[in-house]
Amino acid sequence: MAAYNTWANARLYDAATALNDFERKRDVKAYFTSLHGTLNHMLTADRIWLKRLTGEGDAPDRLDAVLFDQFSELREAREVEDKRLMDYASEVRADQLGDTLDYVNTRGEAKALPLGVVLTHLFNHQTHHRGQATHILRQLGVAEPPSLDLLYFALPTA
Repeated sequence: MAAYNTWANARLYDAATALNDFERKRDVKAYFTSLHGTLNHMLTADRIWLKRLTGEGDAPDRLDAVLFDQFSELREAREVEDKRLMDYASEVRADQLGDTLDYVNTRGEAKALPLGVVLTHLFNHQTHHRGQATHILRQLGVAEPPSLDLLYFALPTA
């Protein structure tokens, strides 16, 4: 799932380069306002979860934090975070998936979930927001955003 996540994020960011900065930041009434806001949120959430999982890195205290105003910096940070996630996932063993992760959410509430549930949420969250981002790309005139379906990642290329 970490490899798929990296692949899908790269395709999404490639598609976003068809837009200019104004278009990426245009308020399209999305949950996080714009494509840029949605991409920032995805990075924010991953940083929060990776901090909880590894104890390392920066963790914003708000889910709507705009970490990077410039698209190029946002993309670079996304690539770094995807590598961190790949590195972390490569170390997780199957027998750890039932282990409990204790954490504090962004509202300051103590929570505990099995690691497997947390990782499933982390990747599902990305998929959820990539779907929103694809819709935003269409709204902004990108006629055919790339397919981000897991099957296209998994199928061998001819």
